[in-house]
Amino acid sequence: MKEIIKIVIGLDVHKKTIVAAVLHPGLSQVSERFTIENTTEAIEKMVKRLSERGALSFCYEAGPCGYEVYRQLRRLGQACVVIAPSLTPQKPGDRVKTDRRDAEKLARYFRSGELTEVRVPSVEEEAARDLVRAREDALEDQSRARHRLTKFMLRQGRVYRNGKAWTQKHRRWIQQQRFEVTMYTQTYHAYVRALEECEARLKSIETDVLALGRQPAYAGIVNALGCFKGIAPLTALTLAVETQDFKRFGRAASYMGYTGLVSSESSSGEKIRRGAITRSGNGRLRRVLVEAAWHARHKVTAVGEGLRKRREGCQTRVVNLARRAEERLHRRYWHLVNRGKSPQVAVVACARELAGFVWAMANQANLEIIAA
Repeated sequence: MKEIIKIVIGLDVHKKTIVAAVLHPGLSQVSERFTIENTTEAIEKMVKRLSERGALSFCYEAGPCGYEVYRQLRRLGQACVVIAPSLTPQKPGDRVKTDRRDAEKLARYFRSGELTEVRVPSVEEEAARDLVRAREDALEDQSRARHRLTKFMLRQGRVYRNGKAWTQKHRRWIQQQRFEVTMYTQTYHAYVRALEECEARLKSIETDVLALGRQPAYAGIVNALGCFKGIAPLTALTLAVETQDFKRFGRAASYMGYTGLVSSESSSGEKIRRGAITRSGNGRLRRVLVEAAWHARHKVTAVGEGLRKRREGCQTRVVNLARRAEERLHRRYWHLVNRGKSPQVAVVACARELAGFVWAMANQANLEIIAA
């Protein structure tokens, strides 16, 4: 069967406008450039006009505008891919960047096969991911509200010295504070109200997130990942919604690279230079994996009540894999620390291996996230 040669259209998508560059078959340079509004009507009109010339193939870089342009083009029956912007080739000497040049570059590189396509989540997958991210935003707002309140107290010379902050005892101490100046009292109440609103919003979102983790689409993977030490239900759900399809990674090393926890390298000839982690890929996955890896410091025999309950009712092979990971990460952490590595470096190394165990757990347990 003869392969259909398509017209390639590179799109530089912004909030209000879309710049398009059209690359026809047989040509090495873009022959047409134009700008349209980023609206449903304008995109439909563009597709109708260009489709009269032949089969089309669109591409654009992932960004803050999301995947609505991709979904609309697919609904219109057009081929479209979303490109990973961090993996787009860059010429060292190219110091000119405009929307038109970006669109042209996408069209040429896509034709030559030098771009890396990202997996576009379904509407349900993106909605679940945004709900979990909303919980993280609420947690960050709560942290900021706490800092504002405690720093206000610090400016007045009021420091809590009877234990850890934000315990019940600490909260009672905050509630007992009184100020002689009226405006100080007004400021104090404003910060307290802001904190209470953040805490109430966080509690409400966490209820919704935990309910999401109990749905059939995510319950299996959340329960399996919860068998790892340091991975509670909220962390497990974050791993699930940020990754979605674990099977798209053919091996553990690919998933480790996706988390940005692998070492960077700049080697040439006989010289091998490895540096810090790449920090590419999904930053939220990297953060929760590092947080979970700190539990590698503790003794393997130390199994808390929460972990014991999470492992109840799980498959034997799932629990065994989690225990094997626990033992390996504990040995790995103390091996690196005893060699003189800092605890932070050792934890990041453990987080990289934990990412491999997470990938293995999802595949060994034969657990897929079911489309809602």
